Amino acid sequence: MAQEIEIKLRVKNVEELRAALRGLKARTVHSGTGRVHEWNTLFDTVRQDLRRRQQLLRTRIETPDGKVVRRKRNAAQAALLTFKGPVAGRRSRAGSSPRRQRHKVREEIEFQIGDAAKLAEMLEGLGMRPSFHYEKYRTTFELPESMPWAKGLKIELDETPIGSFMELEGAPRAIDRAAKELGFSKTDYILKNYLRLNAEDCRRRGVKACDMVFRKRK
Repeated sequence: MAQEIEIKLRVKNVEELRAALRGLKARTVHSGTGRVHEWNTLFDTVRQDLRRRQQLLRTRIETPDGKVVRRKRNAAQAALLTFKGPVAGRRSRAGSSPRRQRHKVREEIEFQIGDAAKLAEMLEGLGMRPSFHYEKYRTTFELPESMPWAKGLKIELDETPIGSFMELEGAPRAIDRAAKELGFSKTDYILKNYLRLNAEDCRRRGVKACDMVFRKRK
């Protein structure tokens, strides 16, 4: 199983971050604006068995920013299917206190599927259901080949209903160097997922936890 290593960083000023990325000669991965809308759905049992085991099963439907998608009724819709295992190193040994990790490390399986709706029907037949929806706009950047230390590093700017974040995914040393180059320190690292960040935001606002979606499409 492939391994995912990443952190999140809260972005207070998106334009300042974009300027810093331009200073590093970062380029967008996708064509056009590089901005992609994501519609994410987490699946779980009624008892939340996956969440209890710190596992995740997700479908992600991506649409390029500004693209009008016209689909025939009942047409299949492609999606990215992702399974993630528990975060590594949460406990050093049975019964001990959690060990502090600087990066979030977990096993991951990810591949394209041709029909998200059919998959949902299959999962429901196995006793699973959509447990959480969240959407965001993501712009993915890569640093130039002239920076060999950044090979394989993904820099992802996420604009979400609860604020803007940057995800850095790749080798630990590349993550740390990129964060520093972009003006962040290790104390800024966030290892929580959007499910938890959204729950914390709802508690802070005194509202019941719900899906993380835009009231009006940005």
